Amino acid sequence: MNTHTHFTLRNGMNLPSIGYGTWLIPNDHASSCVFNAIQQGYRLIDTAEAYANEQGVGEGIQQAINQDLVTRQDIILTTKLAAEFKTYDRACTAIDHSLEKAHVDHFDLMLIHAPQPWDHFREGKYYEGNREAWKALEQAYNDGKISAIGVANFEEDDLTDLMDHCSIQPMVNQILCHIGNTPQNLIDFCHQNSICVEGYSPIAHGAALSHTTISQLAEKYHVTPTQLCLRYDMQLGIIPLPKTENADHMAENLKTNFTITDDDMKQLHNLPKYAYDVDGEWACFQKA
Repeated sequence: MNTHTHFTLRNGMNLPSIGYGTWLIPNDHASSCVFNAIQQGYRLIDTAEAYANEQGVGEGIQQAINQDLVTRQDIILTTKLAAEFKTYDRACTAIDHSLEKAHVDHFDLMLIHAPQPWDHFREGKYYEGNREAWKALEQAYNDGKISAIGVANFEEDDLTDLMDHCSIQPMVNQILCHIGNTPQNLIDFCHQNSICVEGYSPIAHGAALSHTTISQLAEKYHVTPTQLCLRYDMQLGIIPLPKTENADHMAENLKTNFTITDDDMKQLHNLPKYAYDVDGEWACFQKA
């Protein structure tokens, strides 16, 4: 069982045990959503260049600061370097552009969004390109533009190559992790190498909410299926990043102060995996 209230990165920086994700939130909605999330208690806010909402996210944080809900030091603002940026110069330029769009003088955490460009995701290896992008993150880290650096969607070999060639070891790996999709070997590898793991899409893009076993176990613990999914990730030692535009759901998602038994964790861990459709979208749980 994992009972962390925060996670400490290798450089001593602390991350909250749950964050707020902004994928698919339009830029013109992001400001109000982020403000509401901060008002509800979220302190880790996750965005990305590819989400096209860095500006709105930054505005929401500034609004919360202006209303004395938080100070800038209270917030862990994460963004991601676009997966397509695989040269040092292009990555350096993109880092500065993201700072300008979010209207902040630094990011608390910045990640390489994926080891391959999205059009070639999981096709081939881009070791050299990732090293170049990482050098740009290292430079920005040393310049004080970023407080911590990491990656997203990296597999073991991607991480190993980076660790073998970099000056600063990756501090975070943000991966897809939820009931029905738990890459345990990768999670273990990260933890063994002092890499904090964040989990995006912790409720499987919403599909987990209608799964019979998940609903039954949620009822057993007197929680919602979403809360059960979030607690599952947390007990794996992972920081979940739920996304919602509903303020009531934001508040509900923070109520994860319960414990899933070892037997129930094993049952959830062993549920049939999700299947993809031809376009790469979630389809359904595979039948056992």
